[in-house]
Amino acid sequence: METILILLVLGTLAIIGTPLFVILGAAALIFFSLSDNAVVVMAEEHYKLATNPHLITIPLFTLTGFLMAMSKAGVRLVRVSRAWFGWMPGGLAVVVIIACAFFTTFTGASGVTIVALGGLMYPMLLSERFPEKFSLGLITGSGSIGLLFFPSLPIILYGIVANTSIDDLFVAGILPGNLLLLVLIGYSVLVAVRKKVKRTRFELTEALQSVREAIWEMLVPVIVAVGFFGGFMTIAEVSAIAAVYMLIIEVFVHKDIKIIAREPGDVDLPKVIQESMVMVGAILLILGVALGLTNYLIQEEVPQQILEVISQYIENKYTFLILLTIFLLIVGCLMDIFSAIIVVVPLITPIAAQYNVDPVHLGIIFLANLELGYLTPPVGMNLFIASLTFEKPVVKLYRMVLPFLGLLFLAVLVITFYEPLSMSLVEVVRTWRAQP
Repeated sequence: METILILLVLGTLAIIGTPLFVILGAAALIFFSLSDNAVVVMAEEHYKLATNPHLITIPLFTLTGFLMAMSKAGVRLVRVSRAWFGWMPGGLAVVVIIACAFFTTFTGASGVTIVALGGLMYPMLLSERFPEKFSLGLITGSGSIGLLFFPSLPIILYGIVANTSIDDLFVAGILPGNLLLLVLIGYSVLVAVRKKVKRTRFELTEALQSVREAIWEMLVPVIVAVGFFGGFMTIAEVSAIAAVYMLIIEVFVHKDIKIIAREPGDVDLPKVIQESMVMVGAILLILGVALGLTNYLIQEEVPQQILEVISQYIENKYTFLILLTIFLLIVGCLMDIFSAIIVVVPLITPIAAQYNVDPVHLGIIFLANLELGYLTPPVGMNLFIASLTFEKPVVKLYRMVLPFLGLLFLAVLVITFYEPLSMSLVEVVRTWRAQP
């Protein structure tokens, strides 16, 4: 009865808008006190977090993404994509998907992608006679594409929380991430052919000029991928090089970001750093108190108790995956991806292990479903961000995203139930690493 009362109070605080870190921290402190465990465990968990070798990647990759999003990198990258792919059926729609995936990979937050690229992409789609309904649905639906690709911040955070190999998670996300891209690209090409959307004529001069302007940003994924997968650098070293490289390019080469803003409209470096670190601070604060609460849950064997209850109704792995998919879609609607990873992952990983779900595959399932949760009515985050960005009623956006939601849901089901899609490349890499 006492526990139920505490949960009701904490739930009420959450509903009225109390910050998540306050609720998680209060829950941990209350439950530790009631169980006569030392509250110093909270500080110990913060210390473990601070000494985690992968922790430094979170602020560094976040800064890289914000430098890219708040400069004119998006304009340059869109120009490249349009010059090289605009001749294809639905070429501009393909450009939107690729550009959104690129930005989301580095920012780790779909809202940033929609805000940074939406105002640029939407008029372009309409100018080439793509239907308004399709255009809005495509930008909204593509806003979270890219979370499964290196160096996605949610993957790093998942690896830290779940104590799972981040290297394996990045490899496992390659094929599922491309499947999601191909589903959207295929649908976009079909719409373009059916609506007889005009194509952009390929001009070699424009294509080469666009590459010349955007070459510095285009080298970012090449540098980090070669450095990391080539075994030359650790993920922490790669994140530092990416952040420094992007700072030099946007501040001193392109000069889109000023060290000190001198004219109205200038984006200054202190503002970029401040906004990116506010986001990092929120993640780390939530992560610290959540790990304290997780410690309590593990000590009290809460996951095992949950498993005992659900095992009475779930007989096999596939039934568990069905219920997990439904649960994660709901979580994706109600929580941002960082909070969901921190709060939910410690609870489901022990249960998934009992049903022989590989922890790496579980990570891909988790992130793919949360990508979809951003689009799921009635409260998917992308829907509200797109509503504000394009000044459209959110109810209208529900109808626009339904085709994209349906297609992505089918792809997520394939990712969830066909484990080799995630694990085949991981096994290849593991075998290669094991060779003398």
